Amino acid sequence: MDQLVSRLLLYGDLGKDSILVKLAETFQEWKGSAAPRQTLVRRIYDQVKRLLDLATDYGFDENLWQNYLTFLLMTNENSFSLITERVGELEGTVNHFAKSDFGVFRALFHYDFGPIEADLGIDCFTTLCNYTSIYKHERRYNKNVSEKVRDLSRRLAAAQDDETFFQLVTGHYRQYGVGLIGLNKAFRIRSGPEGVSLIPIYNTDKVMLRDLVGYESQKEQLRGNTEAFLAGRSTNNVLLYGDAGTGKSSSVKALINEYYDQGLRMIEIYKHQFRDLSAVIAMVKNRNYRFIIFIDDLSFEENEVEYKFLKAVIEGGVETKPDNILLYATSNRRNLIRETWKDRADMEHENDVHHSDTLEEKLSLSARFGVRINYSIPNRNQFKEIVLSLAQRQGLAVPEDVLLAEANKWELRHGGVSGRTAQQFINYMAGTQPSREE
Repeated sequence: MDQLVSRLLLYGDLGKDSILVKLAETFQEWKGSAAPRQTLVRRIYDQVKRLLDLATDYGFDENLWQNYLTFLLMTNENSFSLITERVGELEGTVNHFAKSDFGVFRALFHYDFGPIEADLGIDCFTTLCNYTSIYKHERRYNKNVSEKVRDLSRRLAAAQDDETFFQLVTGHYRQYGVGLIGLNKAFRIRSGPEGVSLIPIYNTDKVMLRDLVGYESQKEQLRGNTEAFLAGRSTNNVLLYGDAGTGKSSSVKALINEYYDQGLRMIEIYKHQFRDLSAVIAMVKNRNYRFIIFIDDLSFEENEVEYKFLKAVIEGGVETKPDNILLYATSNRRNLIRETWKDRADMEHENDVHHSDTLEEKLSLSARFGVRINYSIPNRNQFKEIVLSLAQRQGLAVPEDVLLAEANKWELRHGGVSGRTAQQFINYMAGTQPSREE
């Protein structure tokens, strides 16, 4: 194994702490008999445990060794994988080195662990290659990634030659991309001593736009802007504003489920992270995806100045915002920054000579969202339609008159009519009433 791993060129930057590199080092020591057998077994078991932990996180099954190698191929960002993601397979000298590396991976796919297992009296590799995982609810692992890894792993294992192996991997890069950005729909950011990084959000809301009852014109505006964005046409940043509980955030979240297979990804960012926006944009501006930077519940108080970072990123900085990035924000305030009556009365601002300029600066943030979509609370008839529609989807076996009477009682006690109130009511009823399936 150590000789195979040492031959990797484009995929040689696995990191000294990667499972594959650590196992290769242990296998080299085993060949030289430089370490006691008990020490070698301990080192192998340490890496097997890491592989099992990875398999749990991503739902690997059947052949964990081949799943792991496939995961490495899918997530390794190098010059070859990144250019293949952007433009597909091209003829060039780099293909010679890529095919050589893929030949190494194909040999590792079918590596014979028999000799080392027999010598050390272990069977962990045989077990890993014939693995049956325990059933896990999809919220406990990244199902989206798991399905892609296992599917490609089976096809790579069946590849009859290195050329077929090459075509399968490059085909995956072109279809889904490379790295965790290619595998996942949504991300949040994390700042640390080593800089800013993207952290996948494994269990995203599965809501679709059709699941949101009403607001058809608003959803159509959102679809139109997003589809133009995916097609590479001119588009605008979007602000969804209006009353609480009307489906603003759900509408945005639904977009990644609607358009993930067309290359849409989402990065969720919070107000205190606006300083990192430039770093985030620099990370993704050259990738072959379209990114929505999502800011939920955006608003600022009088003494907060983070909005200036956001203004500079949206429009006005020296560097032009990349074409593959848009900002979508939701807010209960149309103007985003809290405004008082003092802001309107110039006489109250004796110390601010150019008060009108100050006010204009506050209002200019929302103006930088070219599309502004209003979500207002439904009237009572619309609220009834939402309740009945949600009840039908849930399969509630409750007479309509009883259901609506209970819904009226619920909204009086829980904050008035809104889509959120209707959903909470249906959740309550689903927990107390039999469904049609029962």
